[in-house]
Amino acid sequence: MAFAAPVADIAFWLRTVAGLDEDLAAGVFPDLSADLVDAVLAEAGRFATDEIAPLNVLGDREGARFENGAVTMPAAWKPVFERWVEGGWTALDGDPEYGGQGLPVMLYAATLEMWNAASTAFATGPMLTAGAIEALSAHGSAEQKATYLPKLIAGTWTGTMNLTESQAGSDLGPMRTRAEPVGDGSYRITGQKIFITYGDHDLTDNIVHLVLARLPDAPAGTRGISLFVVPKFLVGADGSLGARNAAGPVGIEHKLGIHASPTCVMQFDGAVGWLVGEPNRGLAAMFTMMNSARMSVGVQGVGVAERAYQRALAYALDRRQGRAPGWTGEGLSPIVHHPDVKRMLLTMRAQTDVARALCFSLARAIDRGRTGPEEARAAFAERAALLTPIAKAFATDTGVEVASLGVQVHGGMGYIEETGAAQHLRDARILTIYEGTNGIQAIDLVTRKLTLRGGEVVSAWLAELGAIAREALAVGEADLGERVEAALADLAGATHALQRALAEGRGTDALAGATAYLRLAALAAGGAYHLAAVLADRAAGTATPAAARRLAVARFYATDILPQTGGLAAAATAGGAVLVGVTPDILTA
Repeated sequence: MAFAAPVADIAFWLRTVAGLDEDLAAGVFPDLSADLVDAVLAEAGRFATDEIAPLNVLGDREGARFENGAVTMPAAWKPVFERWVEGGWTALDGDPEYGGQGLPVMLYAATLEMWNAASTAFATGPMLTAGAIEALSAHGSAEQKATYLPKLIAGTWTGTMNLTESQAGSDLGPMRTRAEPVGDGSYRITGQKIFITYGDHDLTDNIVHLVLARLPDAPAGTRGISLFVVPKFLVGADGSLGARNAAGPVGIEHKLGIHASPTCVMQFDGAVGWLVGEPNRGLAAMFTMMNSARMSVGVQGVGVAERAYQRALAYALDRRQGRAPGWTGEGLSPIVHHPDVKRMLLTMRAQTDVARALCFSLARAIDRGRTGPEEARAAFAERAALLTPIAKAFATDTGVEVASLGVQVHGGMGYIEETGAAQHLRDARILTIYEGTNGIQAIDLVTRKLTLRGGEVVSAWLAELGAIAREALAVGEADLGERVEAALADLAGATHALQRALAEGRGTDALAGATAYLRLAALAAGGAYHLAAVLADRAAGTATPAAARRLAVARFYATDILPQTGGLAAAATAGGAVLVGVTPDILTA
């Protein structure tokens, strides 16, 4: 099945639902035009379809290889990566001062979806480089920025994030990697890190590692962690590469999926590094990188879901089995006519669209938190903070769920690697785990984001979603509007209940409902986003096939998916008594 980047769909959700057109009309991005947006998306779609997508199966089968202390990428990888760099894709939203194009994060997110749909393993490395650029831009010294940012933004060097150790994963407090000052402004980094994405490869001539480590006098726990930049090859004052640093892989992991993305065990044996930002403030600096990565991982979920949907739809149109109700054609009917297959395909399409809308809305909030009138920036930055855990968790859950449904649509053939459906499920499974597990995203949402500015941040978001439902009621879309209003009422009730629990010190009750609440928030918002799409098509007055599809998907979402919000609201507010009462001896009985 040939993949085609969904350029028109991406453009619609980016410009119409997420709000890029509104920002262009308001002059928020003075150097950006609608024509330029269309040109960027069209060329990205071409490159993803023609250049990256053919690597997907090859990379899955060949994988990255570790030999003689170095990682070798699949044979076809490097020429495509070099053409991708030549196309300026890694510089898309980079700072023009260091060679970037200065385009909005929204465009970066849109192109990132295409790279991930084409090959998630290919897109994962550049995604980490984007995070390294964010961290160095925010916290690096002037010298560090001048040394590393031009190369990272150009794509001629790549970046990594080195946090995890065998005894320190989601909780970095027990981290042991240490940094000894030398006296000349540099440090010697010693320790081992695991799960380091693209920790080594042969695509570029240098890799810039951002490494968390402890100074000799550091306090215990997460308050004693500092961030260091540790290049694979040392960089001279003139920018030339010098000696190999004492940092490198000692192996790569054999994983369920994304086989061509090398996940390294990295050893630092007195490697030369330089402090980024302030001593003992490394975790705050690294979170700049992680928050960028969380949006990007959400977009990865959208990309995998889109690819899985396209494959399942193509199979359903071709595969013939039985005679579906109402089938009048010759012989057996294509399975796409069977009600249950339609249900699965509509679920896949509807969930993917919601995940896309959430991620693009987050990207817009990030952009507006940096650009435009000063008085609006703080509010948009808070909106980005609210949406980050929702987008990351829901979009990656969607990647897994949609890929699993894709296998189901294929039936027995979905379980056979030959069809390609299984790869999407294998590739997607990690997305709910890395860059903060989805359980951690739910905890972050409930315990930190619902209380932002005394709850005003989430209230403002709910008010905007509610305005979409009221607009639908005003223009005659009563059934859809009423269903979305009911879902938003479920969300508002659960929001207030969890805020009360936190205010009253019932933290366990809030934590027990966190995962259900996050999904409730995403599904209820998804109803409003689908409704916004329908209203936009109605306002445009165009009776296109895409508009007809969006209306059908919105109606299905309202009748078959939105009713879940009632049950999720009940689960989110049930309290923690049952969980507290479950002890390990009960689980092992």
